[in-house]
Amino acid sequence: MLPLDATNPLLSEIKASIDNIIRTDNQTIRTLGLTDALRHDILKALITYSEKVPHPASGATNVNGAISSTLIRWQILAYVAGVDLTIAKWFESHLDALSILHEVGYAKADQGLWAVWAAEGHSDPIHYQQGKISGTKEWCSGANIVDRALMTYRDKNGQSQLLIVDMQQTGIEIDNEGWRAIGMQGTDTATLQFHDVSASQVGIANAYLERVGFWHGAAGVSACWYGASAYLADYLIRAYEQKPNDYKAMYLGQISTALAVTQQYFYYVADLIDSQPQLSHELAIRQLRLQVEKVARQVMEVVGQALGAAPFCRNAHFARLSADLPVFTRQSHGAFDLQKIGELTGILANDLTDGQDNIWQL
Repeated sequence: MLPLDATNPLLSEIKASIDNIIRTDNQTIRTLGLTDALRHDILKALITYSEKVPHPASGATNVNGAISSTLIRWQILAYVAGVDLTIAKWFESHLDALSILHEVGYAKADQGLWAVWAAEGHSDPIHYQQGKISGTKEWCSGANIVDRALMTYRDKNGQSQLLIVDMQQTGIEIDNEGWRAIGMQGTDTATLQFHDVSASQVGIANAYLERVGFWHGAAGVSACWYGASAYLADYLIRAYEQKPNDYKAMYLGQISTALAVTQQYFYYVADLIDSQPQLSHELAIRQLRLQVEKVARQVMEVVGQALGAAPFCRNAHFARLSADLPVFTRQSHGAFDLQKIGELTGILANDLTDGQDNIWQL
């Protein structure tokens, strides 16, 4: 995982809190069998730290500038993902909602669990009129446990708008029947139907999509992918320590290299965001997300080859991460992301500095 050390005391505090909850349940992370109750206990503990978790692009957090606020945030998300990707999914969405509200100038978010629901394209889209919404929203994770949602809709001019919806209201139908996934099964992802439900609009038109923080938040999702991948890889380290052989060493060398290179890119992008917070850094973040997705696939394949069937069948934590990670990484957009990276690269290549033969020149 991204390093846990004295430069991130908040992560140390969060880790101690979660470890205490797990120990109270007579478990350890490596043998963790999660019940719904335990998952919710861990999530509730994480929510108490929400205001302490820095927003992306907040700059350095100490006088020496030794660690960026963005990296602190990603380290926390990576750690939580290594514990459980369902909890990470909920917590990342919660933190993202708070950061979005901060960016659009919303004074102070109410207490409780938040979520961001931004999927669009349903045949019965959300309509907002005179403080009420009706329509359907898909892909809503945490539907039955969220207190408030930050939700997108398109106005009559086709512009994206943001709404705050209190989920403790009548007139909301929650349908979990369409969620058939085995991986990320516990995320409580549902299709919601709203019938004249009170909502309040926040921010200006297209604020959600056009703010620079849209891409800063997208990088946070990839920190979750990375954290789970790194924890799966750590099982191979433990297996090699217990019973070393040349094949395990070869596999370990392969994924160690891939993870280390990706880790360094996280550091680079975090510094980029904090040193130039006014920019989206879309190209670098799209590249980061694709790199992490590639490494996640590599880790899952190589660790499986090295360790065989046993951890998939006998270790609940390993099996759950292995099932959840392929589903979670599908928040990547694959070929579409590659296309956009190509287009942005072409634009960048038209603006070479003096002495540069190409944009990749060392």
